[in-house]
Amino acid sequence: MSDPEQNGANYEAGETAEAPAERAEPAEERAPTLEDKLGEAQAEAARMREQLLRTAADFDNFRKRSRREIDEAQRRGRETILKDLLPVFDNLERAAIHAENAPDAKSVADGVRIVLKQFLDTLERMGIKRIPAVGKPFDPSVHEAIQQLESTEHPAGVVIAEVQPGYILGDYLIRASMVVVSKGPPAEPAPAAS
Repeated sequence: MSDPEQNGANYEAGETAEAPAERAEPAEERAPTLEDKLGEAQAEAARMREQLLRTAADFDNFRKRSRREIDEAQRRGRETILKDLLPVFDNLERAAIHAENAPDAKSVADGVRIVLKQFLDTLERMGIKRIPAVGKPFDPSVHEAIQQLESTEHPAGVVIAEVQPGYILGDYLIRASMVVVSKGPPAEPAPAAS
């Protein structure tokens, strides 16, 4: 028989004689089989596939939305530029009509100069600036040399004429200036050997 004091101590601690039996693992739980593991792996693969398909669809939608937004921004940009340039075009048309009936060429030239100034002011408001060329050192990043000439007035490597102006938008080169560059003064003829 068991000692009553010991039973009382177990009773006070909240244990009964059956407590050790309750701690034993139930017989119903078993180790997962290969089929269970395969089923879990297939379920996980199906979840991952579904997630991958959703991510691919989201990315495709994002790509299409981005393309539409870019196209819309380009359209709005062109529209803004045209709205700024149309008054210049209107004035150029008026100058052409006036030139047909003008009694002297000076008034036509004055009208064309006014339209040209309006055009340059419009470009400057857009942030487009003309590249300075004549009298400046040749810079291959903004100038395109189409010819070199000897010049007593300009040292070698200096732009002496601009054939076509160049333009920049901020730091972005829109079109390089086509220029004529000085080779420097003509070479002295070598003395003839006698």
